[in-house]
Amino acid sequence: MTLVVFHPIQWIAFNVFGYQAHKITVDWLQFWLMRCQNILGTRFTLVNPHPIPNNRPIIIVSNHQSMFDIPPLIWYFRKHHVKFISKKQLGKGIPSVSYNLRHGGSVLIDRKKPREAITAIANFAAYIEHNNRAAVIFPEGTRSRDGKPKPFQKKGLITLFEGIPSAIVVPVTINNSWKTIRYGKFPLGLGSHIKFITHKPLVLSEYGHSELIAILEQQITQAIE
Repeated sequence: MTLVVFHPIQWIAFNVFGYQAHKITVDWLQFWLMRCQNILGTRFTLVNPHPIPNNRPIIIVSNHQSMFDIPPLIWYFRKHHVKFISKKQLGKGIPSVSYNLRHGGSVLIDRKKPREAITAIANFAAYIEHNNRAAVIFPEGTRSRDGKPKPFQKKGLITLFEGIPSAIVVPVTINNSWKTIRYGKFPLGLGSHIKFITHKPLVLSEYGHSELIAILEQQITQAIE
């Protein structure tokens, strides 16, 4: 119901009032999606002792455990204008979600066409660099269904690094999100405490790409419970 209600609100906000109104609508959609999870006893906690500048583009690098990773990332980092690299299939058929992915500044890629995907990510990176927004990337490539981390894939990360040279890289570890879908989409798990741990932001230009990826993978995976 939340997704259905917010879909026409998004449309009006985007087409009548423009980007900023649409962004505010999307932010509050995430807030209410999190409240829907509270009905199941799910709690959300963000641990972030580090200041993150508002006047620089951001690359948020995180492990990925479930679809319920997305709303808290958008809500908690909303002042940075969070955008995603998502698979093409999510761009249609899902109320609110598909509309935001198509019109909110995120990029949709076809994993079966890697060359086109890299070009799309490069264009997305240029958008993030120019507008000082935040790009979220899940370098595992797919969700971890039991919480155990998968190896990081480098190509997408490097494309972002090359396209957003002035970025601050923010590593984030997500814990316990997988427990919400341990039985599949129905029934959803009860009483999960989903934690987002923000590690110290890193200045992209101070590291080589391979060195930085190794640091990110170590920091993120070591904090998985």
